[in-house]
Amino acid sequence: MREAFQAELAELGQLLVSMSVSVRGAMQEATQALLDANRPIADIVVAGDAKVDALHHRVEERAFEVIARQAPVAGDLRMVLTALRIGGELERMGDLAQHVAKIALMRHPQHAVPEELADVFREMGEVAYRMADKATTVLEQRDATQASELERDDDQMDALHRRLFEVVLDDWKHGVEAAIDAALLGRFYERYADHAVNAGKQILYLVTGETT
Repeated sequence: MREAFQAELAELGQLLVSMSVSVRGAMQEATQALLDANRPIADIVVAGDAKVDALHHRVEERAFEVIARQAPVAGDLRMVLTALRIGGELERMGDLAQHVAKIALMRHPQHAVPEELADVFREMGEVAYRMADKATTVLEQRDATQASELERDDDQMDALHRRLFEVVLDDWKHGVEAAIDAALLGRFYERYADHAVNAGKQILYLVTGETT
């Protein structure tokens, strides 16, 4: 019985790793599509969100099956419930990457991002990738150290978000529509980072049993 339970938990963990890898790649590709006005890549990101949703559904199914069959308690129940929460955070990260790609598609063949903001969004994409990569490592290795680093990475994303608004509010020449796009995009990256932090906190809770 115990071996079967551990096998089911391991399967849950692998599903979460697959989700994390998918949302990491989705935001990387969405950033490329945004900066290059690349429609084929944006289309791939939008279509690929269905895979993340399907993985999330499998996480939920497997978690509920474990609860129904094994009736876990204490630390074992904590592991299953934490897996459900992490799945929700990762699913939302996938949605946010898709939102970035959709703005790239909406403005195609023009660039959605004016030249003045290209470097900001490039850096936002790099921070987002780094955070998703750490989240993946944390899931694979239960690395509490890297989980705790995610909040520092989030500070970098917040600083970039502020820099974006400084550019938009300083002699902006691209009209209201472009300003709205920039504000929405900045929010998508900022929220993506927040969800990565939340996933890291859930892993810390899973490993240590303590909230931060």
